[in-house]
Amino acid sequence: MTDTMFDLGPQTRVVARLAEGVRDEQLADVTPCPGCAVRNLLGHLTGLAGAFRDAGRKRLGATTDTAPDARTPDIGPGWRRELPEVLDGLAEAWRDPAAWDGVTRAGGVSLPGAVAAAVAADELVIHGWDLARATGQEYDPDPVALEASYGFLRAAAEDPSRGGGIFGPVVPVPDGAPLLDRAVGLSGRDPAWKP
Repeated sequence: MTDTMFDLGPQTRVVARLAEGVRDEQLADVTPCPGCAVRNLLGHLTGLAGAFRDAGRKRLGATTDTAPDARTPDIGPGWRRELPEVLDGLAEAWRDPAAWDGVTRAGGVSLPGAVAAAVAADELVIHGWDLARATGQEYDPDPVALEASYGFLRAAAEDPSRGGGIFGPVVPVPDGAPLLDRAVGLSGRDPAWKP
């Protein structure tokens, strides 16, 4: 994991492009997230982007205090406008050096600012992969966000207090596999997943 500031904007733009490529008839399709359709994944992305935007701004409250599994997320009728806007807000919030200082909160968990940024990168990278796989789109995550995601996931998997992966049992991936595949495996997903 890194304590060095990085820009989440390139990865938020990747996710926004993927969301733009989702066809209405794909909203009920399955994703690599068990029990989560494309529409739920898009709803989760909207909620997490708002939470990490507010965490970066240190505006703690309902968005930052709600656990991600508190309810099944869904999209509203304005999601095609709302998701890119909240993703832009997330990127902008973390361009402020103050976002990286001190402690903030996301998902009801207090975190150092730099750790919260790594978690945001991880959420964007892994759920970007989820969305791309579920909707048959090409996926090329931002290399800096991918490095941050991998570092966060690797540290979580190596933490004996967590008992392995943070989001599910680690899926073994060869050391020589592409970094994205290794990150996906650490997230508890099979890099070979197809709908």
